[in-house]
Formats: sequence, C-alpha cells, structure tokens
Amino acid sequence: MTSLTLVRRIAARPSIVFDALTTPDGIALWWGPDDGPVLLAETELRVGGRFRVRFRMLDGSEHESSGEYIEVVKPSRLVMTWRWIHEGEPDEAGQESRVEIDLRPVDTGSELTFTHSRLQTEASRASHEDGWNGAIDKLVRHFAASGGPET
Repeated sequence: MTSLTLVRRIAARPSIVFDALTTPDGIALWWGPDDGPVLLAETELRVGGRFRVRFRMLDGSEHESSGEYIEVVKPSRLVMTWRWIHEGEPDEAGQESRVEIDLRPVDTGSELTFTHSRLQTEASRASHEDGWNGAIDKLVRHFAASGGPET
C-alpha cells in the first residue's frame, strides 16, 4: 500500500475551508479533478456519518465515491474512509482507503494538509494525486477569487 500528501495555502479561515470540505454546497465548488460539475453531494457530518459524491468529468465520464467520517474536529481536522462506488481507479475497486485533512491558521488564511493513504498501487497513488491536485487547486482558486482570508 502507498499514500500521497498534498499541502496548499488557501485564502480563507479554517472554519470557512472546513465548511467547503464538508457541506454539499461547499463540495459542489471544488470536488473532481477538472471543471466538470458535481452531480450529487450528500453529507452527514458526524463520527459514523456517511458522505457520497458523484461528479462528471469534462470527458463525460461519471465517478462516485462514498465513505464514513472517522474524525470530525471543526475547524481543524477531518478523517474519513474512501471507496469508489462508480468508476474511479480500477486498482481500488472494492477497496477502502483513508483521507485525512488537517487545517491550520496561517497569516494568509489556512494551510491545508491532505493525505490519502492505504492506496493499493503506485499507479493508483499517481492517479489519485492527479485528481486531488486538480480538485484542491479548484478550492484554492475559489477562495482566491473570493477576496482573501476574511471571507
């Protein structure tokens, strides 16, 4: 098994970023590796609660993932299981991995540390890294366009 870690600075306070990570309206702003739409976002934000997100990529393919929240510490930490339930990375079919997101305040807003672990292969890690980079870049761009850390 393998993992990836991404770190980004986001021009919004941790509480605002946390909401974008955990609410259906927030998820619709950034989920998915390209500019395709989020078709469905459901969250039950509590330990033991579930999430489900379906998105369409610009090539027309649709992908859906789901999982369970393991840790919910607003506004600083979110841990959840991750499973593809439609399409996604073939090496992960039927497998469950883990996503950990830590937010800490910095002078420009937040520093996000995103770790996706328990991935099955290096090819899967590389594919998820590309996808998460695209998604997190959209999140960064959204808050950059919104005007800064007081947003």
